Amino acid sequence: MLTPVTVFALIAVTGLACQWLAWRARLPAILFLLLSGVLLGPVANVVKPDELFGDLLFPFISLSVAIILFEGSLTLKFRQLQDIGSVVRNMVSYGALINAVITTVAVHFLIGISWPLAALFGAIMVVTGPTVIVPLLRTVKPNARIANALRWEGIVIDPLGALFAVLVFEWISAQQGHGDWLHATWIFLQTIVVGNLLGALAGYLFGLLLRHRWLPEYLQNFATLATVAGVFACAESLRHESGLLTVTIMGIWLANMRDVNTEDILDFKENLTIVLVSSLFIVLAARIDFADVELLGWGSLGVLAVMQLLSRPIKVFISSMGSVFTFKEKLLLSWVGPRGIVAAAVTALFALKLEQMGYEEAYLLVPLAFTVIMGTVVIQSLTARPLALALDVAEPDSRGYLIMGANPVARAIAKALRTANYRVLLSDTYWDNISSARMADLPTFYGSLLSEHADRHLDLVGMGGFLGLSHHAERNHLGALKFQNEFPKTKILSLASNRDNVQKSSKRTISGNHHGQVLFGDDTTFSKLASLIAKGAQIKSTTLTDNFTYDDWRSHESNADSIPLFCVDTKGSVLWFTPQHQLEPKSQWQLFSLVPQENKPSKEKTERKQSSNKENQEVPSAGK
Repeated sequence: MLTPVTVFALIAVTGLACQWLAWRARLPAILFLLLSGVLLGPVANVVKPDELFGDLLFPFISLSVAIILFEGSLTLKFRQLQDIGSVVRNMVSYGALINAVITTVAVHFLIGISWPLAALFGAIMVVTGPTVIVPLLRTVKPNARIANALRWEGIVIDPLGALFAVLVFEWISAQQGHGDWLHATWIFLQTIVVGNLLGALAGYLFGLLLRHRWLPEYLQNFATLATVAGVFACAESLRHESGLLTVTIMGIWLANMRDVNTEDILDFKENLTIVLVSSLFIVLAARIDFADVELLGWGSLGVLAVMQLLSRPIKVFISSMGSVFTFKEKLLLSWVGPRGIVAAAVTALFALKLEQMGYEEAYLLVPLAFTVIMGTVVIQSLTARPLALALDVAEPDSRGYLIMGANPVARAIAKALRTANYRVLLSDTYWDNISSARMADLPTFYGSLLSEHADRHLDLVGMGGFLGLSHHAERNHLGALKFQNEFPKTKILSLASNRDNVQKSSKRTISGNHHGQVLFGDDTTFSKLASLIAKGAQIKSTTLTDNFTYDDWRSHESNADSIPLFCVDTKGSVLWFTPQHQLEPKSQWQLFSLVPQENKPSKEKTERKQSSNKENQEVPSAGK
């Protein structure tokens, strides 16, 4: 028998393996996490969550969900609602009610449980949640309008769905003589008031701490985690089931508070969320009892089909009537709506309470919830990306490059990348450079990438890397530092500065952690590249073969002064020449290099120069 420490370690290692496998397979990690939980739980009987956590299981789940919801709400900016605000509002209000009613009817007739329990299940199943939506969006990559709508709906509807379930539960309690409708409504209103007031107050006060720098940077992440846990616990003690709404309001308030930087906090929370999501899905999937699932029969699959093919599409199309969403965008919105942690946790909690109240069939709600969760996650994980591509509502692959600078050097490299079928976006604060780039049919962003204007209006769709090609070395380094959380470190590159070549002391050079990888070489500065291009140097491509290797190209007399820039391998990936990694181009790779103009003057230029010298000799000087 495994010790608790061993089981915890096994969950952590399994979660890591699932995340890595999902990254390699380019599928949502939830799919692998659920399958692993089933294998470790009911199949192998290794992970037994109820024995492992005991009475702490549901408090652990609740607090973890609160942290996940807070992290998700930190990404919600009100400006994202400019075109989709009415649709999101409709989807989390009367759209959710439509969803709940259809699901309730399906559960009652297909499973055969009583109307009160069916209504409670229908209320719970209106939630989607960031634990499933955000990982799915990373894989599906829909356009910004669809992604923002799904994120807002998933994060906002989680606490609202829990409140809806509380209202239905209180109605069931009233039916049993434990209260009346007035009491249920009063509890519902109390929950909303506590959640909104406490969440707004906590968000404002914590925002002041960050704005005035009353917390040292090394304590900000810990302070955020402790505050979220404290605020959640305080809300739950004041009014049960108000904690999720409280932390959601707190996160949205912080995200939209002026002069409050939450980037570092968000980065920490994202990492923590990966740990919590990985653990929670394995733990909850391990609680599934196959015997209870078999009791549901084919009715559970019928409920799943109704939710996937009927209730969700009806909800979306009614909620988005007259909106900016196209028919194809509505189809994808209708297809994507997986259930996650909140649905599982709330169902398990209320099922236990209903069993204590005498509802014997309440135990069927938990396996039914997991059937819906696993069904929606598996179906949508495998089909949403192909559907988005088929409907032409998916973002292009993130293989483009955001370029700081639209000067001649940046334009030349951007044109070469376009030749290799890569997207580019050039940014500059000089209008002449922007104008020249637009004349060359290159996409541009007029303004500084470091400005607040860029934070609000810069569109990074299709961008997967950053190139610092400005003549200001410090701007290149600041740009690399700003986008280090947006792009992989291997795709953040900038030119070496002239000062770095003069001052090699580690005390004076900028740390590699702040400027990314050095492009081309330590001696290949902007000044050098700009001078060569001004003298007529051009970027040319050469396809390497078995008979003409990179060594042959390098040793060729005409390439003695050429500067290799990047290669495109047989898979279409761009590989840059950097001093940090020795690139060894292979056969069939396309090599792009900057080739200086031949030093030997042409015959026409020689004759023109000789003629000019002869005329100068014949004209007397002004002093004679």
